[in-house]
Amino acid sequence: MSHVAGIVGYRGYSGAELVRILERHPRVTPILLEHREDFSARPSTHRRAPCSPETVRAEGISIVFLATPPDVSMELAPALLDAGARVIDLSGAFRLRTPAAYSTWYNEAHTQPGLLAEAAYGLPEFCRERIPDARLVANPGCYPTAANLAIRPLLEAGVVDRRAGMVCDAKSGVSGAGRKPSLKTSFCEVTGNFSAYSVLNHRHVPEVLMISGLEEREFSFTAQLLPVDRGILETTYFRTPEPMNAADLLAIYTKRYAGETFIRLYDSGHLPDLHAVLHTNYCDIGVTADSSTGRAVVVSVIDNLVKGAAGQAVQNMNLMLGYPEAEGLL
Repeated sequence: MSHVAGIVGYRGYSGAELVRILERHPRVTPILLEHREDFSARPSTHRRAPCSPETVRAEGISIVFLATPPDVSMELAPALLDAGARVIDLSGAFRLRTPAAYSTWYNEAHTQPGLLAEAAYGLPEFCRERIPDARLVANPGCYPTAANLAIRPLLEAGVVDRRAGMVCDAKSGVSGAGRKPSLKTSFCEVTGNFSAYSVLNHRHVPEVLMISGLEEREFSFTAQLLPVDRGILETTYFRTPEPMNAADLLAIYTKRYAGETFIRLYDSGHLPDLHAVLHTNYCDIGVTADSSTGRAVVVSVIDNLVKGAAGQAVQNMNLMLGYPEAEGLL
């Protein structure tokens, strides 16, 4: 059975990536949904229509991707759900569990607390059980995706000295900031440069805490802007309570991710880089350790526009529609 999928925000980087992926999906037909008043005549090979409940019903749209800012997602999601579509939201609008948490980290009130409570968090490797039956899925942030895939298996296995904390040094390509022009992301500001931002108050931190189980005092996170167009590399430092080597830690990942299509583990002594994952839905993970000091490092890399956004959204869509999880992604 095939389905029609609507894409709102298809002009942005994540939305355009969704279009690219769905173009090759064998059982989904994309339709571009326009929510702006200045309905554009921009050339496209795909059908376009206004984003409205009427369009959802008339076109038989099964699922809608919202590649939109949080306030727009909160505005659009209720009517689309009422019209019978299921929704995958790529913004941060529905990721956190309470309006108070959203207000704290996003500095604005949440206008749809009921949907916030209903939304399933869409990190399949850890939250797969809720996704197939969900009406609304909150697609994870790019930084938390790479972070949680790297650190949660370690915490589950009890091999992190939580008193020493974990330090995540995260670096992202410029597309992670979105397509809207700004001085901070302009060519002359970024090229040949390297900068940290949102230090100690990055809005993706609560997602890491929510899924990993860490307390905020146990986790230090710094986001940095790389002068490249796409990709995320996160280096997370921690200590083990007992002496462990890289092979010991790798065994934990191997057991936890057995059968996970989109997780690739590197042999002891080898670490991933951005080139390995660009334009793919993979998360590559490498780990190393010094058993004499208890120091350990895990490196995780993803493409922020694919596993960190559009690819993971399609992974969630496949689960919701009953397709093989990797359909259209390999």
